Amino acid sequence: MDLGISERVKPLLADIHDFIDSFVVPAEAVYAEQVEAGGRWCAPPVMEELKAEAKRRGLWNFFLPDSERGAGLNNVDYAHIAELLGRYPLSSEAMNCAAPDTGNMEVLERYGTEEQKER
Repeated sequence: MDLGISERVKPLLADIHDFIDSFVVPAEAVYAEQVEAGGRWCAPPVMEELKAEAKRRGLWNFFLPDSERGAGLNNVDYAHIAELLGRYPLSSEAMNCAAPDTGNMEVLERYGTEEQKER
């Protein structure tokens, strides 16, 4: 089994690096300010902005294998992405790859109705 970075993932990693450098890192201070102002359980607006930009760029749902709604990566390919996302506290949530949501989305993708999947 080859555990190296595949040719398929190399451009994704470059796109993710660009997104993190251009959007995620600059948003960290804003996120902290919004959490401070809104309390621990608030939904900081900057996170929704990051999610919208990630989705627009196609940097979304990397964890879903063989899916119309995900990147269709195998576990090795996703591991390289997850390693990068793990270095930046906001990146996994911004790209819709954060627990516990990923497990819930896997269940919906496999067993949900079309209406549920669209939401």
